[in-house]
Amino acid sequence: MVRVWAGAYDCDVLVIGGGIVGLSTAYAITRAAPGTRVTVLEKEAGPARHQTGRNSGVIHSGIYYRPGSLKARYAVRGAAEMVKFCAEYGIAHAVTGKLIVATERAELPRLHALVQRGRENGIPVRELGPAQIAAYEPEVRGLAAIQVGTTGVCDYAAVARELARASGAEIRYGARVVRVDRRPERGVAVRTAAGEVVRARVLVNCAGLHCDEVARLTGDEPGMRIVPFRGEYYELARPGLVRGLVYPVPDPAFPFLGVHLTRGIDGGVHIGPNAVPALAREGYGRRDVRPRELAGTLAWPGAWAIARRHWRYGAGELYRSVSKRAFLEAVRRLLPAVTAADLRPAPAGVRAQAVLRDGTLVDDFLIREAARAVHVLNAPSPAATASLPIGREIGRRALGLLRSAD
Repeated sequence: MVRVWAGAYDCDVLVIGGGIVGLSTAYAITRAAPGTRVTVLEKEAGPARHQTGRNSGVIHSGIYYRPGSLKARYAVRGAAEMVKFCAEYGIAHAVTGKLIVATERAELPRLHALVQRGRENGIPVRELGPAQIAAYEPEVRGLAAIQVGTTGVCDYAAVARELARASGAEIRYGARVVRVDRRPERGVAVRTAAGEVVRARVLVNCAGLHCDEVARLTGDEPGMRIVPFRGEYYELARPGLVRGLVYPVPDPAFPFLGVHLTRGIDGGVHIGPNAVPALAREGYGRRDVRPRELAGTLAWPGAWAIARRHWRYGAGELYRSVSKRAFLEAVRRLLPAVTAADLRPAPAGVRAQAVLRDGTLVDDFLIREAARAVHVLNAPSPAATASLPIGREIGRRALGLLRSAD
């Protein structure tokens, strides 16, 4: 790519990825530094086609996350900001609250730990006994629960569209990045599959499921790989069984929250997700296989370390994937009245989970700077909830690189 440097820069900051984090970053930059030219490249025909548009739409409170972590700080702040953003721009949303329910005695210590964690994170929580659970959710059964009032739901795809519009950035859809030429003394030039070249002073990598690949295209070794996990959902045929949001007590060893029930803004109730290895980065169906991507996952030592360390957990998730009866049993722990006929298959999502070489599942958001580049290397849930403060942090770093380059 020798000739790409003939001519002026096309933009100051080039963002790769048109999900909610990339668009929030563009929005944050143009507000913090008016006049900054921002371009967003998105390989799909529109925004929010992957993690953003395929999640359960929950505005998370931040109760699950380690005090002081980026997830805790940004989720708590982001939840309030997301509600305000939706109200300001007329986007469908509701603050519903949720229950986290212990159904076995072994879960009670973890439930009490969540109460403490919630208080440390500044989240109001209320402890409930069986009778009080029934007052909130008549069909839900449990030994104890906590009620979190700040949890809500919204339409994240609509949020992403509004961020794209309000940012004033140039958004190019159908622009899949295939090559990056970074020169610290000059900037970054990106070539798309269509042969277009975009020159920028600074690159921001918000490529989600492909963020590690983009980092390596840039010439940076991220020290992690994205291992995709498919989350499968059902829709509840009798949505009247659930009033709001109902969650199990999660296992703190994993970043997954377990099969839960979510009443969305359309009144429907989704059940899920589980977490099973996907055979492609965009492997939304069981038959979706991309051999090159699968080979890349299997070549990463961390993938094998996960399998060895957590095979029992993984076997249970796979069993619930192939057995509707097993999935039903997991749901009935919370909602005994549900039947097999109540579970209707719904579209799946894929979580972009960063995994280190030793098999560690990266638990917090992971943002790294390099020469002329900012890489967002781990931003799964609650990234949609936290997208506004995350965007400001990424934008702050990008503008810092921009100033130092001038």
